[in-house]
Amino acid sequence: MTERIREADDNRLAASTRRGMVVLAVALSTVLAVACLLKPDPKGIGTHQQLGLPPCQFARMTGHPCPSCGMTTAFAWTVRGELGRAWGANPAGVPLALVCAALVPWLLVGAARGKAPGFRSPEPPLLGVVVATVAVSLVSWTIRLLLSG
Repeated sequence: MTERIREADDNRLAASTRRGMVVLAVALSTVLAVACLLKPDPKGIGTHQQLGLPPCQFARMTGHPCPSCGMTTAFAWTVRGELGRAWGANPAGVPLALVCAALVPWLLVGAARGKAPGFRSPEPPLLGVVVATVAVSLVSWTIRLLLSG
């Protein structure tokens, strides 16, 4: 019996990992809350300028959108349930915003329980989210460039 308890304790996440999960959950919640406060730009890009950020320099210099052009607008539309409009702003923004929303409770439950729900460690699913986000963004960007050119 004591051996089983010890084994269960050995699989618990380190306190620093649990704190990191809470910090990430707060950061993602903040991103989603800001998206709720922003008014989506009807052009599909430019919503980020409400945060005091400059227009996209890549788009200004090349005449083509960068991979993240329209991402803030897509988040702002997604949190409002306007997935079609979000998709039009940046198709990669829709799944990314939805994954961010799903990650918040997952991270908080994992931090509270000391175990990543469904996984031995939080690193593989979080790394998977990062890789998938980059891949979807680049594929989406490539398709947008091909269709616009």
